[in-house]
Amino acid sequence: MIPGRRWGPGLWWSATTGRHVAAGSNAMRTQLMALDRDPHVTGLAGRPVRVLWREERGRVRSWVPQLFARYRDGTGLLADCPSHPEAGGERALNAAAAVSEACEEIGWAYRRLPPLADVPAANLKWLAGYRHPRNAGRPGLTAAVLEEFARPRPLIEGAEAAGDPIEVLPAVFHALWHGQLTTGLDTPLHERVLVGPRHWNGLGETGGVG
Repeated sequence: MIPGRRWGPGLWWSATTGRHVAAGSNAMRTQLMALDRDPHVTGLAGRPVRVLWREERGRVRSWVPQLFARYRDGTGLLADCPSHPEAGGERALNAAAAVSEACEEIGWAYRRLPPLADVPAANLKWLAGYRHPRNAGRPGLTAAVLEEFARPRPLIEGAEAAGDPIEVLPAVFHALWHGQLTTGLDTPLHERVLVGPRHWNGLGETGGVG
């Protein structure tokens, strides 16, 4: 972070590509996390292109979108990551219209990605800390974890059933990041949150904060 600023340039290690992506702000990093966790995304890049266009009066304008994502179906997304809906003012909104029109001509999409709410963003940041393959643990641990959560149960109960929670919990969080397990992210993660298999839709939680 830069003291007194809302931006903190750095690099994000992508679990999708195994490479680093440049991130210029906290808002951009959060959107990178969300896209990196999306199973439909196959590629990511920071500030990949500069779009130029000519206004009606002939003046040349330009804009550099913050993110590019490539999807499994071959489509692409150029995106900006404003920290709030009005960020960038009129210039950003005019650029959004021009970039969106250019993307439409080549079969891509453009969006100003809305900021994530605080709780989902915090949960996503926590799970992102376990995105690296090393957190899957020893051979066979992921299979044991998935077996224990084949039916939804509180996080700590499934972890204890699979072994020593100190060893097992990183593997659980790794599986949650990669979509092998699922849970609700709209409430804070805690030891009694319900965790279930990949296609479980009955998201919820039980008990109090542990």
